[in-house]
Amino acid sequence: MQQESVPRSPREPLVVVAAAIVQEGRLLVVSKKAAPEVFYLPGGKPDAGETPMEALVRELDEELGVEPVEPRFLAEVEAVAALEGVPMRMTVFEAGLGRTPVPAAELAALRWTSGREDALSLAPAVRDQVLPLLRERGALAS
Repeated sequence: MQQESVPRSPREPLVVVAAAIVQEGRLLVVSKKAAPEVFYLPGGKPDAGETPMEALVRELDEELGVEPVEPRFLAEVEAVAALEGVPMRMTVFEAGLGRTPVPAAELAALRWTSGREDALSLAPAVRDQVLPLLRERGALAS
């Protein structure tokens, strides 16, 4: 049963939880049916009363049919949400996966990226903040 997302005032940033899942030096990104040309980290908005970790587990199950393996906090990212065009605060967790993800719910596609493909349109928060952080940590392929 789908719960309502946490209401926010126009002055508060959109609160999002996302997973940075890296396998073999490539980051998992997904696109939504509403904007299939733009790729994001998998995740979403917490429901009322959910902790960031609870939201992450729920969103990965709904969107990809997977559970995060050994999730750990990576960063708080502030940016403009690519789809909504409003300020966003995204809590990013690094995690592994126990099985192969399959796009479901509102997702159009998934792909694995080094972040260096010219033809790939990444959300600004991923392109400008998450990828540099993962590169700095040596997690992504060159």
